[in-house]
Amino acid sequence: MTAQHGPFLIRARAVIRGVDAAGEAEIVEDAAIHVVDGAVAAIGEAGAMIAAHPDLPVEGGPDTVAMPGLVNGHHHFGLTPLMMGVPFAPLELWLPHFRGMRRIGQRLDTLYAAIEMLESGTTAVQHIQSGLSGPESAWEATADEVITSYRDIGMRVSWSFMIRDRNQLTYEDDATFLAGLPDDLAAHVRAEIAASQPPIARFMAFFEAAARRWRARDADGVRLQLAPANLHWCSDACLEAIFDTARRHGAKVHMHLVETERQADFARRRTGCSAIGHLHRLGCLGPDLTLGHGIWVSPDDLDLLAGHGCQVCHNASSGLRLASGIAPVTEMTKRGIRVALGIDQSNIDDDRNMLTEMGLVWALHRGASLWGPRLSPAAVFQMATEHAAGTTGFAGRIGRLDPGRAADIVLLDWRAVARPWLDPRTGLLDAVVLRARQKAVDTVFVGGRKVVAAGKVISIDRDGVLADIAARLEAPPTAAERTARAMTERLMPHLEGWFRRHEENEAARPYRYNRFHEG
Repeated sequence: MTAQHGPFLIRARAVIRGVDAAGEAEIVEDAAIHVVDGAVAAIGEAGAMIAAHPDLPVEGGPDTVAMPGLVNGHHHFGLTPLMMGVPFAPLELWLPHFRGMRRIGQRLDTLYAAIEMLESGTTAVQHIQSGLSGPESAWEATADEVITSYRDIGMRVSWSFMIRDRNQLTYEDDATFLAGLPDDLAAHVRAEIAASQPPIARFMAFFEAAARRWRARDADGVRLQLAPANLHWCSDACLEAIFDTARRHGAKVHMHLVETERQADFARRRTGCSAIGHLHRLGCLGPDLTLGHGIWVSPDDLDLLAGHGCQVCHNASSGLRLASGIAPVTEMTKRGIRVALGIDQSNIDDDRNMLTEMGLVWALHRGASLWGPRLSPAAVFQMATEHAAGTTGFAGRIGRLDPGRAADIVLLDWRAVARPWLDPRTGLLDAVVLRARQKAVDTVFVGGRKVVAAGKVISIDRDGVLADIAARLEAPPTAAERTARAMTERLMPHLEGWFRRHEENEAARPYRYNRFHEG
């Protein structure tokens, strides 16, 4: 991906540079940004900057607000499960339905999500591949097709793939569960599991080769991370191999953890302590670890995370949509834990709009006390920019608008934010977080390259991608797709039966949304 040809200026009513150490918005009023070679060269008073560079093209205008590109710190794939006919259920009974979903290919699927993200101001993403399956010879093509699709459309990407070596179906050994299924169904599911669980050493070798390849190919726009799927999905030996590889290669790790109360219960039953306590015993905690979700954590868990400099990616919409709960983000921030924002599979509107997600996160953590601590709009904005940039491996490169940083810049139409009128006492960043939505996003640059104009992606054939997706799914399902759906429908009653047998008295529990609220 190349920068826009030649230097240029961005004229703005205001430039939101970021959030300072005191938690206050850093805003330059009546400003211009000088972009050179895909980076911010200077930010200053608009009249003086334009006078100093009279021959440069000027983007934006007096009704523009410029801000850093947003970062989606936790994402999986494109077409949402709801779009593909998957009914909502708690996580454990939702994920198995994915086995029966139709596929449209890595490129179309990736571009669909990227279109939604770019057109709502998200310029970088942590893409967590659901897993690598099938012959090892195909893994490289899978990774490269996803990464290349992001780069073609203009997004930065940190790519990873979920790694599991146990308990894919329930919270017990897969072989034990499969033994209770009809023979043909067991054989079908057993083959799927086997295809996704090669020796962990092979996954590590693949990661090492892929990281070297992409570091040489696109060191500015691509990062690779390791993604152990979750504690109940990874044996201790698997986790030790992953974290050893990460340390040797200086790689970051993004791990789902205690997303549901059942996951937290599993850790206590199997390890005698919390999931985070067990990671601590294994030597896995550290500043290169990001935990996705982190809903069912205890005060002691948070103290451990803070003490080791770990980060958390808060996926608010996901926790609500899947009845997983609400992460105790205020308690995290009180301890100095850096929290990023992610949209996970999709947000509350079944799309990938980080502007909507910021508004939800702000409202969700208001609390009922008159004087209790609450997240400010600036804190939420920092989670979706600078903090998320850190979890994706782009710290210091994106997430703020400072000289020397990449020109990943979103231009908002202030008239769409403030219409019909906004009292001047309302802070500008407050208005952006609480009022700006996708219709306000006019132009987006990534590395100085214009990828969105007039609210629409221009870096690829946007309408052609959407038409190709529709044509693919309007065609009758293939024989393989029909088989996958039929087998999944047969599998679900067995899974539901297992969870009914292993969830004693759950119906009698009062509603709780995290461990800090015992009800």
